[in-house]
Formats: sequence, C-alpha cells, structure tokens
Amino acid sequence: MTSTSDLLTIGELATRSGLATSALRYYEELGLIHSRRTAGRQRRFVRSTLRRVAFIRAAQQVGLSLDETRAALDRLPADRAPNATQWNAVARTWSHRIDQQIADLERLKRKLTGCIGCGCLSLRKCTLYNPTDTAATLGPGARYLLGDEPQSPDDSP
Repeated sequence: MTSTSDLLTIGELATRSGLATSALRYYEELGLIHSRRTAGRQRRFVRSTLRRVAFIRAAQQVGLSLDETRAALDRLPADRAPNATQWNAVARTWSHRIDQQIADLERLKRKLTGCIGCGCLSLRKCTLYNPTDTAATLGPGARYLLGDEPQSPDDSP
C-alpha cells in the first residue's frame, strides 16, 4: 500500500516532470497516467507516474502518437517501474519505428539537399513543386518529399 507521503499532487508532478498541469490532466484523460482522488477530489499520483511521464515524452521524441504510446504503456505495469523483460518487449517495438524514421529523414535530407543545393527553386525541377495539387490524390502531407513519385510526366518536378 502506498502511503500519502509517497503520493504527488498534480503541481508536484508538473514541477518534477517539466510539464504543465493541463498536459498531465490530458494524459490522464487519455488513460496514459492515473491518479487517485482524495476525499476532497484532489488528484494524487504515485511516484512511479514520473517514469510513465518520462516514457510518454521519450515516445513523443521517437515520433509515436499518443495512441501508440498508450498501447505501449498498456504493456507495462501502471504502479511500478517495468522490469527488464517488460521494457525490452516495448523497446523492440520501438526499434522498427526508429529505423523507419531514420530512413524517412535520410530520404528527406537527400531531397532537400538537392533542392537547396541547386539554388534555383525552379518550378520545373523543384521536388517541392506540386502543380494543380495533383499530389493530393496520393495522401496528406508533402507527398513528393515523403517519397511518392509524380503520377504523370506533367507532374514531374
């Protein structure tokens, strides 16, 4: 059983984690962290919540969505630090994601370097150019920079 001296107020958790209390309430609403309530309905967090918040911040740096982060956290204990086996299972799932991000960033770097390197930003040659928004049919975002090829020679950068 956790004693009240081992519990953190939302303000203490915010100070220790470096996050705003509004972010912590949002994480709680999403089920990423959990609190207990006092008789006066004030939130109290077990100290291990600091590890969960650190995990959430690390997941964001890796590029995981909050839904993906929740799925990973669901595989870890809510009330204590994970053991090595539990952590390694989650870390393996991140490894593929990080490799994909590295590949995406390298591709983006190659395309931007070529574009910036030429200096002309010619609408005929520029990999950023998207005449008549034809790339919109390929999905959201800067499709050519993300690796999609123009659909027809007329769309070719």
